[in-house]
Amino acid sequence: MNLFQMNKSELEAFKNEVESQYNNFKSLGLKLDMSRGKPSPQQLDLSMDMMNCLSADDYKSENGMDCRNYGILDGIPEAKRLFADMIDVNADEVIVFGNSSLNIMFWTIQTAFTHGILGSTPWGKLDKVKFLCPVPGYDRHFAICEFFGIEMINIPMSESGPDMDMIEKLVASDDSIKGIWCVPQYSNPQGICYSDETVKRFAALKPKAADFRIFWDNAYCVHHITDDTSRILSLLNEAKAVGNDNIAYIFGSTSKVTFSGSGVAVIGTSAENIASLKKALTVSTIGYDKINQLRHVRYFGNYDNILKHMNKHRELLEPRFNAVTETLEREITPCGEIGSWVKPKGGYFVSFNSMNGCAKRIVQLCAEAGVTLTNAGATFPYGKDPDDKNIRIAPSYPSIEELEKAMELFVICVKLASAEKLIAEM
Repeated sequence: MNLFQMNKSELEAFKNEVESQYNNFKSLGLKLDMSRGKPSPQQLDLSMDMMNCLSADDYKSENGMDCRNYGILDGIPEAKRLFADMIDVNADEVIVFGNSSLNIMFWTIQTAFTHGILGSTPWGKLDKVKFLCPVPGYDRHFAICEFFGIEMINIPMSESGPDMDMIEKLVASDDSIKGIWCVPQYSNPQGICYSDETVKRFAALKPKAADFRIFWDNAYCVHHITDDTSRILSLLNEAKAVGNDNIAYIFGSTSKVTFSGSGVAVIGTSAENIASLKKALTVSTIGYDKINQLRHVRYFGNYDNILKHMNKHRELLEPRFNAVTETLEREITPCGEIGSWVKPKGGYFVSFNSMNGCAKRIVQLCAEAGVTLTNAGATFPYGKDPDDKNIRIAPSYPSIEELEKAMELFVICVKLASAEKLIAEM
């Protein structure tokens, strides 16, 4: 069944057979959405008890603060401790924000544009600002850069993380490079965990720009779907160990732990960075939702209970990931090198690479048959995948039955697009 071993007439017969299967799917009128990594309703149900964990007289923080009122800019102390443990920093290195870590990232860059970082020239007054972008990567990171007119530079990924030789060379030679996006544990979309060596090399970077920052989006630090629950090294601790305290902004949230629209998001960074960011925060807010912070603290209590809660998510997610990878293994592997993928140990996505030049066609075929995927190219800056091959599969939201049906269609589309390309090249 290896497509690369077929002659033209055999490929055309294969294409006709797969096309017939595809047309049968089109007649079903499917309407399935796998475009975003949304938690399923069953996952959201896991946290419903949190809605009732505060009693009528339980509204005070441990420092006596009335959480219903104004005050406490950087988060109640018990929330800072809880989320510091989650993102692996110290409690005094945390600011607790609202529900969205993406909003913190946007705000942090916005502040750099208007006021600079620790006395450096505001980015908005510079001729050019550049960011390094490991690819494939998170489309919303790239969207922030596009919004601010930041030039993006692709950095290839390996099994241990981004190409550090390339990163070290670039940041040391170009002071217009002001940052890099990283999803260090279960990267979006490949599910790669940065190795100890990679984290240490990030911590020891010697950028030409004093205001260079690593935007360390540790969104999936507790999102394990196997028995391997090991953590990556703490970037901030490693940076402090080599006297590079200010180089990193570390982000985390409970968006996929509790409620996506009503979680708690945090930034972890050095004392000097914290003090500078708080000056801007003082102008923009009197404080974030302390009742929600208190609710999360009462519900979890400690980091270990967060991990126990995430085991419940694993019970829902692991079968979905298995449905994706087992279908790919069963249907794509026998066809030869028409696709490759990584079986992740956590996170929210499966990254699929088609033959070069086939991703857009596969996504188009799926859409016309009723299955919506993330746009081909979305995992690259400017939406431009140079090889047109990467597709991000988001298995979390559909039911198992819906997911199996969607994957059945997906592999048909991969086969059809691959046969079309091979025939066209003959």
